[in-house]
Parts: sequence; structure tokens; C-alpha cells
Amino acid sequence: MIPIMTCRICEKRRPRRACPGIGGDICPVCCGTERENSVSCPLDCEYLAAARSHEKPRELAPESVPHREIRITEEFLARQSALITALIEGLAKAALGLNGTVDQDVREALGALVETYRTLEAGIYYESKPANAVAARVQELIQRGLEEYRKSSAERLGMATVRDADVLGALVFLQRLELRFSNGRQRGRAFIDFLRRQAGAAERSPAGESRLVVP
Repeated sequence: MIPIMTCRICEKRRPRRACPGIGGDICPVCCGTERENSVSCPLDCEYLAAARSHEKPRELAPESVPHREIRITEEFLARQSALITALIEGLAKAALGLNGTVDQDVREALGALVETYRTLEAGIYYESKPANAVAARVQELIQRGLEEYRKSSAERLGMATVRDADVLGALVFLQRLELRFSNGRQRGRAFIDFLRRQAGAAERSPAGESRLVVP
């Protein structure tokens, strides 16, 4: 008698699809429930991509918007598009380059960066550090990238042009985007996937145009 194959996760239902996250065949039910929860899904998984197409950005209730006192206007986004694009590309590179990074790590890194720049606005400097080692590393890479961006901007224009207030506004904007695009799963990388796609779109944009692409 030929043995009946079962799902590698539940060991009950028949497997219908190959899961690159566990290197075995699983059933559609386990694919849906364990995707980015117990299974770390590669971003190029066809089933993850199909599920992603059905995920809609969340509308944030006014009381859940972080740092509501900081207004992010269309004029600010247009004026600071180069800075925001640099941050998006830096976050994407950091998150994809550090093994095991998930949206929660990026959230903690952005939160620490925002708190750091808020102290600068108050006229002091205190660097907030996440307890999470992965988030702390993401934060470190972004801080380093910001320093390089400031330096290159100053050399190109002959003067310092990147204000702390502008960096703070750009970080808060990305913090709000993370809340909208993350899916809340334990190993979720929906926001990282969003950053990856935005960074790719930025690279394809003609020189001289705004490279920021935000739905």
C-alpha cells in the first residue's frame, strides 16, 4: 500500500503546496495560519506574494497615530523626498541584510531613532537604544547612513542642509507607514517587503525626479 502523504506542519491534511520556508509540502490551511507566524517565509514565495496582494494598508485611528503633534504635510514630503527615499533605501538594505529581521525589529529601531531626535529638538542629546539586538543593529546602520547622507549633501551643496527637525519628521512618517503596512504576524515582513519594493521603484526612477513612491 502506498502511504498517504500528510502536511509537514499539522500531519493531518493532505499537502497541496511546497513550502520553501520549511522545505516541505504543507496544506493550504497551515500555509494560511502559519505563514509569517511559525514559518519564516521567503519574500519570493509565490503563496506569500499572493497573500500579500490581498493585504490592505490599515487606516490608523487618530488616537493610534504616533507623535500626532508632528504634522507631516504634502509639502514636507515633496521637499524632503530625497531624505525619505534615502531612509527607505537604508532601512530596506539593513533589514534585508540582517538575517532574521522582521517588521517588529524595524518598528523598535524607528521608535528609538524618533526618541533620539526628539531629545535633539529639546536641545540635548540622548541616544535611545532598543534592548532587542537586531533592532539596535538596524538603528546603528540607519544612524550611520544618515551621517553619510548629511556629509554628502553638505559637500554637494557647500552648506549643511539637513536639519534635525526634518530627519525627525521623516522618521515619524516612516513610523506611521510601518503601522499601516505591517500585518501583525510574529514573523511578519510585510513592511520590509513594502520598503524593498519602494527602494526598487526609487532605483528605476529617472534622475532628477522625486524617487519617493508612496501609495
